[in-house]
Amino acid sequence: MTIQFNHTVVHAVDRAESARFFTDLFGLPDAVPFGPFLAVHLANDCSIDFAQAGGEVAPQHYAFLVSEEEFDHLHGRIQELGLTHWADPRQQGVNQINHNDGGRGVYFCDPSGHFLEAITVPYGGWPQR
Repeated sequence: MTIQFNHTVVHAVDRAESARFFTDLFGLPDAVPFGPFLAVHLANDCSIDFAQAGGEVAPQHYAFLVSEEEFDHLHGRIQELGLTHWADPRQQGVNQINHNDGGRGVYFCDPSGHFLEAITVPYGGWPQR
């Protein structure tokens, strides 16, 4: 099968603020204007396209698989900014990380209330090779 995920649109209260928040925390290049969107490009030819919401934003969940080094950067920025974060999706383990599947993970919210997750090992662990 050759199907690949290409992009998703994330509605934001302030698309520029949300895009800056995301690129800063994840250590990514600045967002690029693309029509009505601010596109943040990820390593696997995928993008997150921030769109200005015309009203209230319904919070969504977005999870990202990151390297150990990227996790260090991300968690460091979360701590520097004093952002509340959690070890699990039930928002328990306040200001802690988890060590699920032999990796590390953290949950936190973006400026629009979306629930973001970063993990260093996929759920269930790495496939046997």
